[in-house]
Parts: sequence; C-alpha cells; structure tokens
Amino acid sequence: MGMKEYLTSQKSAAPLAMFRVLFGFIMVVSIIRFALNGWIYELYVKPDFFFTYYGFEWVTPLGEVGMYLLFLVMGLAAVGIMLGYYYRVAAVLFFLAFSYVELIDKTNYLNHYYFVSIISFLLIIVPAHRYFSLDVMRRSDLEVSTVPSWTINILKLQLGLVYFYAGLAKLNPDWLFNAMPLKLWLPANAHLPLIGPLLEYTSTAYLFSWTGAFYDLFIVFFLLYKPTRKFAYVAVIAFHLMTSALFQIGMFPYIMILCTLIYFSEEFHEQCIAKLRELWSKVAIWKSEVTGTSQHTSKKRSLTLSKSASTILTVVLVLHFLLQVLVPLRFALYPGNLFWTEEGYRFSWRVMLMEKAGYATFHVRNSETGKSWEVSNWEHLTPNQEKMMSTQPDMILQFAHHLEDKYKQQGLEDVEIKAEAYVTLNGRRSRLMIDPEVDLTEESRGFEHKEWILPYPDNQKSWLGSNSR
Repeated sequence: MGMKEYLTSQKSAAPLAMFRVLFGFIMVVSIIRFALNGWIYELYVKPDFFFTYYGFEWVTPLGEVGMYLLFLVMGLAAVGIMLGYYYRVAAVLFFLAFSYVELIDKTNYLNHYYFVSIISFLLIIVPAHRYFSLDVMRRSDLEVSTVPSWTINILKLQLGLVYFYAGLAKLNPDWLFNAMPLKLWLPANAHLPLIGPLLEYTSTAYLFSWTGAFYDLFIVFFLLYKPTRKFAYVAVIAFHLMTSALFQIGMFPYIMILCTLIYFSEEFHEQCIAKLRELWSKVAIWKSEVTGTSQHTSKKRSLTLSKSASTILTVVLVLHFLLQVLVPLRFALYPGNLFWTEEGYRFSWRVMLMEKAGYATFHVRNSETGKSWEVSNWEHLTPNQEKMMSTQPDMILQFAHHLEDKYKQQGLEDVEIKAEAYVTLNGRRSRLMIDPEVDLTEESRGFEHKEWILPYPDNQKSWLGSNSR
C-alpha cells in the first residue's frame, strides 16, 4: 500500500465508531471511579499549594464547587463521546476539561493521563460520530459508511508511538542488566496465589524486564500483521492484566486493552457494531426511533474534505506527530543521569522505570536577623505532594519559591532557602541530590539545565556492575 492510499483511501467507518464508543465508555468508568474514591477532593480541593507546570501557572483549581462541576462536565462529555451525541462539542469539552485538570498539579502526573489528553485531542479532529451515533439519528445527513483511512491510521500511529517509545525507554542498563526496579517490586507480591512464590526469584525479575522491553518494542508490528494479530492481542490482554494485578497503575491497562482494538479489521468492528445494535434494539424504549437506517446497512456515502480543510488538518497533524516524535527525545539535550535529574522525563512514555525515594529538609535563614529554622513540609503539602517533591529537583525549586512567597507575606523580605535532599535510586545508597549550599530563592524556573543538581556518581560502567542491591 502506497502512502497516498494509506492516507486517503476510503475505509469502513466502523473502526472509528467503535474506538469512540470504547474510549468514551472507559472514560466514563474512570471518572466515576475517580469521584467515588474521593480523589477530586483529596487531590484538587484539600491541598493548599499546587505544583503547576512551567508556563501554565495560570491553571489553578476552581474551588470545591468548581472542581466538582468541572468533573461533572468532563463526565457528561465522556458520555457524549461514547454515544456520539453532539460529538464535536463533547470532544472539545472533554479535551479541555481533562487537560485542565491534568495541568493543575504535576504531583499527579501519570503517563496515561497524558495519553488520554492526546487521544481526546485527536478525537476532536476525526469524524467518529458519522456512523453508529445519536448524531446520525438526529441528523441523517451526517451518516457515512466510509471515512478517509488517515482518520483511523492516526490513532494507530499514536498508539504505536506510545508502545515503541515505552520499549526504547527500557533499553537502559538498569532495566536490562540489573532488572531494576522490578527486582525490588516483584517480591512484594509474593503473597499472590499461584505466581506469588515465583516473584521472589531474581530470574523472574530479569524475565519480566526483557519480556516487557520486547513486548513494547514489537507488539505494534505483530498487531499490524494480520496472521499474528489475534495472538498479539492475547498478549496485550495478558500483559496489561498482569501489570494491573502486580502494580497500582489505575485504569491504564484497561484503557490500552480497549484502545488497541483499533488495529483489528473493518469486518471485526462491523460485527461488533452489529451486536451492539442488536443489543440496543432489545433494550431501547423508543425502538421505532432508534432502529432506523442505522440498524441495517449504512448509506453508501463517503466523507470527503475540502482542499482548505485538508491543508489545515495536514499542518495540524504534522505538527502534532512531530512533537510526539521529538518531545520524548528532549532528554538528550541535558547532561547527567535522566532518572536522577528528571530533566526531560515527563511526557516521554517512560513507564515504571525507576524506584526513587527520599526526603528533603528546607533550611531558612533570615538575612536581616541571622535567625535560621527548618521547614515543616507537612504544614504546606499533602503526604503525596511531599513524597513526590522530595525526589524531583524542579518541584524542590518550586516549593522553595512558594516558601519565599509565604515568608514575604509575613513581612520577611530577605530570606535564604536551602535544601538538603537525600534520595535513593533503584535501591542504591541514598545520597545528596542537590547542592545544599545553593540559595534556591536565587535560582529561576525554566527548561534550562539546573546546575545545582549534583551529578549522579555512578557512571555507565557501574550501572552494568553489581552495585545495585
């Protein structure tokens, strides 16, 4: 298949419609779960301070009522996406609401939150409501039977980039040759039935490390190749259910299991929609209204775009995927150990690659009086915020600036704030992470390398050795 055919040939709209239904469904489930666990209050109402992203300081919580309303809007938008009801409005609202929440506090950063934002952005662009949707029921002129193949292939490409970059990230010495951090994590699940005793063996950690790297690097190619697709999807299910059972990673495994179905054939998705229509016809109250032409063979109408629309979409998608390729590689612009400095770590599909723990003590000195004291972090941060801040240099700096602002409000205009942060990485000996003599109030936030981060003493050779426990 040539590139032109890959992008412009007409394909059944069924895969796109099924992706919309499944993505909307899992988002509805995720939002309900989030609310029932009390996390809206715990993460976005209770804290007194939030670690905003650089350049997005204007993204702040909306107050208790505002946050609950925002999640309500997000949930209703997810329902709209699932049902294809006022789809474009629902997709835009969901993308804006979800991304806004994600940007409030980097403490809560997870790869799958970033993934959801990206997919919801792409759903704004694609015509996933033009087939098997309530929009088609209320406006029959919207219905099409085929869509340009690029509308489906961009979703495949996005998923492929996620998997492939996750695999590339695992090609590091600690993961492959020290089985870290799995060597630390797996024994904690030794209580599980059947597989529990096996998780205590070091060889199991190595098996999981190498298998995980192979899976992420190659699973997409097996999904694309029809003879291996079914076996590959069985591997997808097994892999993600295993990670869900062993690690606390929320809804991510289930999101990936459902989204990966996009790689299946048009016929498969048409069969799925036929079954959903059959089920709907049995439970619908207004049967005569919902089983119109859409219950049977869709009108043989194709979706085409104007030249100007095609140009705009091309520019947007090229820029999007250029960023998706380059952003995960930005770590190469920074010196030092990526896992230590975390400069270029976020938004790069580095999933569960390190075990990092530590504590940070902040020393404050009043330059006018010479009086010094230590900060009680717990008075300003939630336990989770303090845990995450203590091992991430940019958050340590941000918290120091917050403390400076607090003291200025109390009339202390000239204070020095230094931090003593001891951190352990992948089971190694705890060591100082930042220069304890640097006054953090004099350091600025930004994307440039932070010279006050102390270099990680282990070089590449020692990573391959036996210094990890």
